[in-house]
Amino acid sequence: MIIRNASVYTEDGIFLEKDIYIEGNRFVDCEEKASDKTVTDAAGCVAVPGLTDIHFHGCMGYDFCDGTREAIDAMAAYEASVGVTNIVPATMTLSEEMLLGICSTARAYAEEGEQEGRAHFHGINMEGPFVSLTKKGAQNGEYIHKPDADMFDRLNEASGSRVKLLAIAPEEEGAMELIEKRHDRAVMSIAHTCADYDTAIRAFEKGASHMTHLYNAMNPYTHREPGPIGAAADTRRVEVELICDGVHIHPASVRTTFKIFGDGRIILISDSMRATGLEDGDYTLGGQDVKVTGNRAALHDGTIAGSVTNLLDCMRTAVLKMGIPLESAVKCAAVNSAKSVGIYDRHGSITPGKIADVVLLKKDGLKLQRVILNGKPLP
Repeated sequence: MIIRNASVYTEDGIFLEKDIYIEGNRFVDCEEKASDKTVTDAAGCVAVPGLTDIHFHGCMGYDFCDGTREAIDAMAAYEASVGVTNIVPATMTLSEEMLLGICSTARAYAEEGEQEGRAHFHGINMEGPFVSLTKKGAQNGEYIHKPDADMFDRLNEASGSRVKLLAIAPEEEGAMELIEKRHDRAVMSIAHTCADYDTAIRAFEKGASHMTHLYNAMNPYTHREPGPIGAAADTRRVEVELICDGVHIHPASVRTTFKIFGDGRIILISDSMRATGLEDGDYTLGGQDVKVTGNRAALHDGTIAGSVTNLLDCMRTAVLKMGIPLESAVKCAAVNSAKSVGIYDRHGSITPGKIADVVLLKKDGLKLQRVILNGKPLP
């Protein structure tokens, strides 16, 4: 397959007018190696790598915590259809028994091998149960558990060592020990936390390197108490997640975040829940009732309960409504996210040898034109 006349996002983080060559399910470096001469004219389009969402809960009426193969499969199909070709779905704060079932199902799904037309499944983002009750947000307080390395090991083993990220409130008893002992097995992410600046710094020194949905469910940054946000800003190796759905974070705060952290340390996520892709109505998240109105999902007490916006729409919102350069938004939605979960050697850029996942967007308005997954256009 050959894609001609597109403005292609390169590994250098810029757009160049060039052609893309695909042989089988891989990018190749010249036309002679692309034996199938199917040609797609992408004039007027930008070509970006398939996006990677490392933090979302559900879509199309399904949730990862349903704990079924059907749910993962339906989610993977929807995500691929909107240009999110790599997924790391997130759990919620649930009992160990329920989490073990979810992890076991994820392992079985992964071991079945990839299904045609589905986003690549790369593992689990374990958001809870090691969080703060005070900052639980939409997490179910009934199942919050103190940080426990042995419990993490049981869950990770059930998943076949597929836990990629672990959310943790570092001020809780046992948290520092868990971070220090297990940061080589999963990315330790500060989340749903009352931690102050000094506590967060200690967590980073112990091996934490990530912040779950920055600003949400944590102490705010102030000039006398910079909190975990200030600690992350001061620790150059720490990456931060950002939800650009237009609900979770004000556009001015998004722009300020890019000024503080730069586009090399920000990862755009959707944090989407099961109502994504569907109409307004009543849904659930982590066993709790959620009301969806427009692009806002909330518990009955008004607490924001995830988003109803997929990652491509979040990226588009960041560019068109928040003033983030397209080059930066693509880097944060496709490159940084792939690097954070260790898949950049195969995904995240349009580079010879990598899996041929491409998203074609109209230059004007960034409307989705086509998704190429594993070298094949999706219907």
